[in-house]
Amino acid sequence: MEEHNIVLDEDIIVGNHSDIRYGIIADSVIIGERVSVSGDVLARSDIRIDIWSKIGGNVRCGENGYIGEFVNIDGKLFVNGDLDVGNDVKINRGFEAHGWIVVRNPVPVITYIFLYISELLRMGKGEEVEKAMSEFFEEEAKEISYGAMVVPNGSRISADSIRVPGAATIGDNCRLVGNIRAESLEMGDATTLYGSIRTASDIEIGENNAIHGNIVSRGRVVVGKGTHILGEINAYSIRIHEDSRVDGVMRATGGTTFIREEEEVARDRELIKLDIADQPQ
Repeated sequence: MEEHNIVLDEDIIVGNHSDIRYGIIADSVIIGERVSVSGDVLARSDIRIDIWSKIGGNVRCGENGYIGEFVNIDGKLFVNGDLDVGNDVKINRGFEAHGWIVVRNPVPVITYIFLYISELLRMGKGEEVEKAMSEFFEEEAKEISYGAMVVPNGSRISADSIRVPGAATIGDNCRLVGNIRAESLEMGDATTLYGSIRTASDIEIGENNAIHGNIVSRGRVVVGKGTHILGEINAYSIRIHEDSRVDGVMRATGGTTFIREEEEVARDRELIKLDIADQPQ
């Protein structure tokens, strides 16, 4: 997360009714219904923007663009490939497209799937429905890379906060800005967060992370090796690696447990066995 943009090496999928107070730079961009993006949207491949969404800046895509009905783009639209555009789309500063331009409303993927399955069920082809669904989701799993960013429906991302209505999962080597508010959180390794974390359920933090804020949870908090918490930890229970660091106070009504290296634990057990063996019978 830069000062004005969310930058990804791979893809981003933004769920319906989300509010993104940044620009977006990614490989491919899929934006759902009634989504607000404050800045520019730049995709190195395709862009799909669903109905009633609003983009506060320019939109650029390296390949094809699909713009649904009633989309409002405050800036200019640049498309290197083909452009499918719906009715009543407002592009305040005009557009450029190097390929074919078709004025039609692109059918949202989920609507297409629903209509297709409904027709198969009406024809009594239940086995074909199961086969089509397995093939479709297998193909989708290949197309959507592991490193994609998925923003759940109804989320809000700004410089102040990152709010999601359910669980939040953060990968490795990320740089995030904002206070995270979620139902639960799982963080990978080598990630830096400039903000606090507050959840109703569990928090699991991997190794070598840096959290520039407090951690508050009504569940358990697990902190991996080499992680640095610059604030406090308040939770029901805490499990923290002995090589991690917490600058503030740790409070846990259910107790605090320090995690040790497996090799050290095994060595201590062997020493205890030797001590017991040396004792006189």
